[in-house]
Amino acid sequence: MRRALEDAGAPREIQVFETPVPSAAAAAEQLGCEVGAIANSLVFTAGDGVVLVLASGAHRVDLGRVAAHLDVAKRRVKRADPDTVERATGQRVGGVAPVGHPAPLTCVVDVALTAFPTVWAGAGDEHSMFPTTAAELVDLTGGTLLEVAAG
Repeated sequence: MRRALEDAGAPREIQVFETPVPSAAAAAEQLGCEVGAIANSLVFTAGDGVVLVLASGAHRVDLGRVAAHLDVAKRRVKRADPDTVERATGQRVGGVAPVGHPAPLTCVVDVALTAFPTVWAGAGDEHSMFPTTAAELVDLTGGTLLEVAAG
């Protein structure tokens, strides 16, 4: 994953944990940061494609907002199953990185992440994360900032 980050223009120190950090709460506890500073990598099917949503760990994703942004019917946006996640990203659920996928993915970055000077994103497996910013996530992924919080 370090190579994928470097290739994307963001060389980083990757934090490797002895125990898995498959959730935002587990990652925040290990890192000693707010759960909102964790960029959850969530993969959804949307119409005929796949979208990566980098969402703040502090809230749930409003599928209606994502659907409207993608111009697809809300009922056509669904959480991807683990096999679809692995096919689309080359990585397993619980540690999906924003880069290093077999092909570029449409990406949405939660605007709530801009509230944190440092956010932590998955680094390709459930044992590793890297520090970044919301703006850098947009640059790395070619994504769009979007308010994705349910509510």
